Amino acid sequence: MSDDAAGPARTDAQANSRTDAGPDAGTHGDAGAAVPDWEKRFRAPRVSLPEWAEDAPDRSLFVSNATGTYELYSWDRSTGAQRQVTDRPNGTTDGTLSPDGRWIWWFDDSDGDEFGVWMRQPFPGGQDTEAVPGLAPSYPAGLALGRGGRTVVVGRSTDEHGSSVHVVRDEGEPVEVYRHRESAGVGDLSHDESLLVIEHTEHGDAMHSALRVLRLDTAGAPAGAASPQVVAELDDTEGGTKELGLAVMGFAPVDGDARLLVGHQRRGRWEPMIWDPVAGTETGLAVDLPGDVSAEWYPDGSALLVEHSFEARDELFRYDLATAALTRVEIPAGSVSGATARPDGSVEYLWSSAAEPPVVRSTSGRVVLDPPGMRAPRSVPVEDAWVEGPGGRVHALVQRPAGGGEGPFPTVFEIHGGPTWHDSDAFAAAPAAWLDHGFAVVRVNYRGSTGYGRAWTDALKHRVGLIELEDIAAVRAWAVESGLADPERLVLSGGSWGGYLTLLGLGVQPEAWAVGVAAVPVADYVTAYHDEMEALKAMDRTLLGGTPEEVPERFRDSSPLTYVDEVRAPVYISAGVNDPRCPIRQVENYVDRLAARGAPHEVYRYDAGHGSLVVEERIKQLRLEIDFVRRHLKP
Repeated sequence: MSDDAAGPARTDAQANSRTDAGPDAGTHGDAGAAVPDWEKRFRAPRVSLPEWAEDAPDRSLFVSNATGTYELYSWDRSTGAQRQVTDRPNGTTDGTLSPDGRWIWWFDDSDGDEFGVWMRQPFPGGQDTEAVPGLAPSYPAGLALGRGGRTVVVGRSTDEHGSSVHVVRDEGEPVEVYRHRESAGVGDLSHDESLLVIEHTEHGDAMHSALRVLRLDTAGAPAGAASPQVVAELDDTEGGTKELGLAVMGFAPVDGDARLLVGHQRRGRWEPMIWDPVAGTETGLAVDLPGDVSAEWYPDGSALLVEHSFEARDELFRYDLATAALTRVEIPAGSVSGATARPDGSVEYLWSSAAEPPVVRSTSGRVVLDPPGMRAPRSVPVEDAWVEGPGGRVHALVQRPAGGGEGPFPTVFEIHGGPTWHDSDAFAAAPAAWLDHGFAVVRVNYRGSTGYGRAWTDALKHRVGLIELEDIAAVRAWAVESGLADPERLVLSGGSWGGYLTLLGLGVQPEAWAVGVAAVPVADYVTAYHDEMEALKAMDRTLLGGTPEEVPERFRDSSPLTYVDEVRAPVYISAGVNDPRCPIRQVENYVDRLAARGAPHEVYRYDAGHGSLVVEERIKQLRLEIDFVRRHLKP
């Protein structure tokens, strides 16, 4: 559970002190007019959608930045008591509740390197203990906790051994039930703890998972230990000839019920179906909506909560399984960053829009969790732009500075990470900061983005980076021709994959951009491949069709380092020294090449991983970016 706290995506020393204070503890008060609105948007207390324990629904867990660092908090709804659970210098966002509500599990890494072990703490508070003794540190690859506390399933990934899945019964020794070099992870554990589903990519395509269901022996140990019984396989890739992916959405929340809610792409977009791996049946759902559709079970298993994502906005529906009736859940226009159906039938959801800050709402009509203290100032609504590109219509979200006149404006092209992600009509503090400083902001959902169908998302392969830049160039031309953007004052900016596209764009399109700002970027693709975490190696092999040794020309053509000598714009780069996704060595290689020819650039290195969970650090980084751009951009 992470809301947007974990920083830009490329697809989050344990302190012993604890506090019983609620999430207002340590809140920055409203310092008045001396604090600009853009900083208030970062400092204002925020909360994620609360997760609740299946068998103890009054016990919840959420993420908040209340102390100035994103950490986990418990919330007892029956008493209203809230308590800070984790307290680490670089923050914590990866955590969950056991179904009985007795335990809070959280992932303990070192300074943002994402390599560590699961810890657990009693819900009322107490000592942290290692949750699964006997498992060495690794990158996390999923976690499933049984209802009775008997069964724990842990997914792991390491550079040496690839992916593995381990089962622990009755707090005994971990037993390995799965291992493969390609990426894989825990999908879900059935309600009665007898079935386990694993998402895997043994076929070698890390963008499209297949599913395998294993039977676990209810007598106490995994069936066959190293060779558990395979109940069923579901693989839409057909040996790689069809690039169709599957995703686990969860087993039915009913004992003895083997129905598994699965996401599939058989009709060109993500949508749900029900698969019974024991009976061998598949049941399609009468959910005919454009865009991508995901779902989760209502607590009694009689209905599904459907989330529909289309053209950068979200809708919610209830789907009744007995009647196939699809009923709209009324929510405001904007974006939903998570939703859950409660036992009383109400729906809680985290909502925001580009203009309105996030809030956890309920269909009961109330605000579910309202953090005390300063409220984030509003920002500017988005406008939709549709631009003809070389691969089809490109959707861009456009914001103009309030009171700035008609333009043309100095304009920041803020490029999202992922690449399998998309910008939406959701509240974001960084774009709002550029608007406050007089810039227009354009965000492009280039090919590779989600929410526009499978073909759009899967279009990246082999010409990685170059395809996205073609779409960005089409939107850039529109922005200039429409009078929105000043062609002499265009800033290319982004984080993670967006940072990669920024550096690549500055070299491939050197005349198009006046300044570049890249956060935690891929800068030298070959070195990045060799240094990054194993799961990302698998993704890069899928995107580029092999390793750097197997397809050197593709890595060369897609690497910003190849074009570094063509860069003409001043470049600002920030990087976390512990980043396992876009490691620091490959950034230094790029910077060394800029320095060797005296190209104008600045580099900011900080002691964290793939972004920061510390509010003041985020503000510092954005302040440095804005200062760099204003110094190097024409007045």
